[in-house]
Amino acid sequence: MSKLIIINGPNLNLLGEREQTQYGSKDYKYLEEICLTKARDLNIGLEIKQSNIEGDIVNIIQNARKTHDGIIINAAGYSHTSVAIRDALSIFKKPIIELHISNIYKRENFRHKSLISAVVTGIICGLGINGYILAINSMHEMLKNEN
Repeated sequence: MSKLIIINGPNLNLLGEREQTQYGSKDYKYLEEICLTKARDLNIGLEIKQSNIEGDIVNIIQNARKTHDGIIINAAGYSHTSVAIRDALSIFKKPIIELHISNIYKRENFRHKSLISAVVTGIICGLGINGYILAINSMHEMLKNEN
C-alpha cells in the first residue's frame, strides 16, 4: 500500500472562513474528509498535516522521506517565500505535487512566482479543493506506474 502525506501551510486551517471568493465555503474538516475518503477508495495510506509555522513544515517534509511514498503540498503563502521548504522538498527524491486552491496567476503579482515549483513533479492550481482529489488520483497513478 502506498503511503502519501498532504501538507498544508499557513491559514488553510481557516478554510470556509477566509476569502470565500478565492477558497470556497467548505471548511478544513470537510477537506480532510474528502481526501481520506478518496485515499481509502484507492487503498492508499494518507496522513494530513497542517501548520502555520515554516520550520514545522520543513520537519514534516524531512520526516516524510523515510515514511511516505509521495507528498502533496499546499505550502500556501510559503510557496512564494520559503527557500527552506524548497530545499527540504528537493531532498525528498520521490513524487511531489504542488497544489493551490486558487489560481495563483489570477492573483497579486507576488503570487505568480512559486519557489517550490522547480523541485516538484507537478502542479495543480485554481481548481478549488477538488484539486486535492486530482492530486491524490495523480499521485496514485504515478506510484502505480513507478514514474
